[in-house]
Amino acid sequence: MTHILVTGAAGGIGAAICRRLAQRGITVVLHYRSDRAAALATRDTLEGDGHTLVQADLSEPAAIERLWLEASARQPIAALVNNAGIFPSHPPLTTEPAQWTSAWQRTLAVNLTAPAHLSYHAARDMVGRGGGRIVNISSRGAFRGEPELPAYAASKAALNALSQSLAKALASKGVYVFVVAPGWVSTDKVAAQVHDAAVLADQPLGRVATPDEVAEVVTYCALDAPASMTAAILDVNGASYLRT
Repeated sequence: MTHILVTGAAGGIGAAICRRLAQRGITVVLHYRSDRAAALATRDTLEGDGHTLVQADLSEPAAIERLWLEASARQPIAALVNNAGIFPSHPPLTTEPAQWTSAWQRTLAVNLTAPAHLSYHAARDMVGRGGGRIVNISSRGAFRGEPELPAYAASKAALNALSQSLAKALASKGVYVFVVAPGWVSTDKVAAQVHDAAVLADQPLGRVATPDEVAEVVTYCALDAPASMTAAILDVNGASYLRT
């Protein structure tokens, strides 16, 4: 039986990823930070049995190794999906110094340092078992910038670079690393914004992506993508931002 760890699995994109993986017969380890009830609700929607929960605040370095050890204690983890992320607003001209510093420290801790450390533990375990996969959730903001969320954009750009560095370091050992970079996604966290006229004007599809669409691409990377795709960054933004 194949086990996959998904961080930030309580709702939104994370929950959709868990559902899609479970539909493929995967046993999911669902990470959550504080909302255990939401994580349990997500688990209860999954097909199959044996899905488990693990709790950790990814801004705390000591919690990350504990998370990996707990997630992998009863079963080897075949793939890691680093989905958890935060995006506090902190526009540079209107944010006070203490808030600016806090936004950068926590955003980089959750969005970059935690995936780096989890990938470190995953890679070492996976190499010892003959291989595995890591899928990191980035953002179109890594490429176009986010004026009100500069730490978020910077963390995702760094996550792209981390992913490609890991892909080079681990390819020969059978560990493959992929990045999925969504734009706007219609989750509960941004429900009030995804129907805004300014947002929709930027969407050639006339709508933003759904969590299920992102989950489908993540599942492909975690289970089906060929080895030669390692280091690929896959855009899921409905042509709202094009890069060369």
